[in-house]
Amino acid sequence: MPLSLRFVAFYPTLRSGASHSLKHERTSLSSPLFVVFSRSAECVRIGKGLYPTSRTEIQGRTKDREDIDREAASMSREEATPATDFIREIIEGDLKANKNQGRVATRFPPEPNGYLHVGHAKSICLNFGIAEQYGGTCNLRFDDTDPSGESMDYVESIKSDVRWLGFDWADRLFFASDYFEHLYQYAAQLIRDGKAYVCSLSPEEIKEYRGSLTKPGKDSPYRTRSVEENLDLFQRMRAGEFEGGAHVLRAKIDMASPNINMRDPTLYRIKKVPHYRTGNTWCIYPMYDFTHCLSDSIEGITHSICTLEFENNRPLYDWVLDHLKVECHPQQIEFARLNLSYTVLSKRKLVGLVEKGYVSGWDDPRMPTLAGLRRRGYTPEAIRDFSERIGVAKRDSIVDIGLLEHCIREDLNQRAPRVMAVLRPLRLVIDNYPEGKVEEFDAPYHPQNPDMGSRKVPLSRVLHIERGDFLEDPPKGFFRLAPGREVRLRYAYYVTYTGVVKDEQTGQVVEVHCTHDPKTRGGWSPDGRKVKGTIHWVSAAHSLPAEVRLYDRLFGIANPSGKRDADFTRFLNPNSLETLTSSLVEPSLAGAAPGSGYQFERLGYFCVDPVDSSDRGLVFNRTVTLRDSWAKIAKKE
Repeated sequence: MPLSLRFVAFYPTLRSGASHSLKHERTSLSSPLFVVFSRSAECVRIGKGLYPTSRTEIQGRTKDREDIDREAASMSREEATPATDFIREIIEGDLKANKNQGRVATRFPPEPNGYLHVGHAKSICLNFGIAEQYGGTCNLRFDDTDPSGESMDYVESIKSDVRWLGFDWADRLFFASDYFEHLYQYAAQLIRDGKAYVCSLSPEEIKEYRGSLTKPGKDSPYRTRSVEENLDLFQRMRAGEFEGGAHVLRAKIDMASPNINMRDPTLYRIKKVPHYRTGNTWCIYPMYDFTHCLSDSIEGITHSICTLEFENNRPLYDWVLDHLKVECHPQQIEFARLNLSYTVLSKRKLVGLVEKGYVSGWDDPRMPTLAGLRRRGYTPEAIRDFSERIGVAKRDSIVDIGLLEHCIREDLNQRAPRVMAVLRPLRLVIDNYPEGKVEEFDAPYHPQNPDMGSRKVPLSRVLHIERGDFLEDPPKGFFRLAPGREVRLRYAYYVTYTGVVKDEQTGQVVEVHCTHDPKTRGGWSPDGRKVKGTIHWVSAAHSLPAEVRLYDRLFGIANPSGKRDADFTRFLNPNSLETLTSSLVEPSLAGAAPGSGYQFERLGYFCVDPVDSSDRGLVFNRTVTLRDSWAKIAKKE
């Protein structure tokens, strides 16, 4: 069933002690910043507050994303309501009852067959965060039970991503493959107890016998095999006597169960594929549902937190542990997975984007993978903040990517040094500035944080400015350079337009001429006159060439997976990447470290590409714009 659209916008009241309010309305995408598309969204987290989204109608004007972005940024964390969610309520109830002897033990259990994305980050933050909050532990366990596509490269990548997010599993690194012998013995015990049997139906027959949501299943003809025969066949499966698909081990539960997952599910299958850790030791592998619960039990997990798609698997989780009478029986708790607008988080779809060349790889800065976000310039602090703000819900929803973008803007606004760069250069000549003269101006790296220091910016007779900062025939409201106009060069002088040089064939302006007022050094006039426009610049003789990649949202519509019968790649944004090869940056960026982030003044936040940037040529990736331009586009449409 496709998700219906519900838009939830947050309106913080900017005074201490004031209540916060929410407004619901079915409206255009341009109105709210924090938007949830949901069948029945229960809550939304803003800062550390958790606010209901059901049956709440508050009068108030609609604000666009920029309004809310500014207001949310000004709301202090101290004013927000303390965070809570239903999972923490369960844990706190268990602690009060001294369940599990007061222990809290969680785990993050990825499969080592792909790269982590921002949805995994939510789970990482939740599991490690809960352990930290309640003085417990969180294991990193690789559920490596399917040797096809698993590799140590993925293991190392996942470990690196978890560490990058700021979490540490200490000495609690585990692999399900370490438990293969234990799991085999547990399966044999179920056979001896008459709770499992070897089935020789083909995969197609098993599917047919299972029935449907409206039709009960029917027993396999092999369900009545004796314990002795089942044990013998299971041992011979392990010894490699049979080919894949010849036999499987199934739990003996109830073929008429309304829960299809309980209709004699498969516990083991034959798969003659070498395992990246155990090699050819095994040719039968346990299924995820059998492995997961027993791995949790072996490790002493108290709260097994997973996403909603496993809700119907919980009875099987409990059945396995109950019938094996294990000492530790963790509680499985499901929460809604993250779905993010303007992208996809399905592993199958992400694989398709990579394999079909729609993106350059798993670390393409347009991808929602942690590798892609990191290369784009996202910080772990911003992703942890985002994960906290979206909270934990019981029902599926789609979170507006605008909230993720707000989190990185808010973080980089505090930490990113300010520098000047010209993306689309236009030559500017100061006619009355002496030839050969060079001045240096002291420019702070952060106007609100003097501790970040400053750098010297050289100015010469010939500069480059943004092509968009000059218009021969400007519209109303354009305050930058134009005929008859005086503007401020950032940190330097007032300059006044005097003329242009045009290309004889195209008529395009290729050079602008101006004069400067020497008395306005530093950007201020002693006679008190004011200018409305300030533009940035770089010195032609001192600037550094750079390639700049302007990344935007990967898809052109909010929910590219919403139409089930449609090819989701139809909705790819053709303007998600624009590469500028003639950009110029100020000389202080010489030797900028790979991955380091900056605010290009008046343009946005950018980072040094950690892959392609080098001493031979600087490459910058746009992390995010200074303001949400998509809200303005949506308004126009």
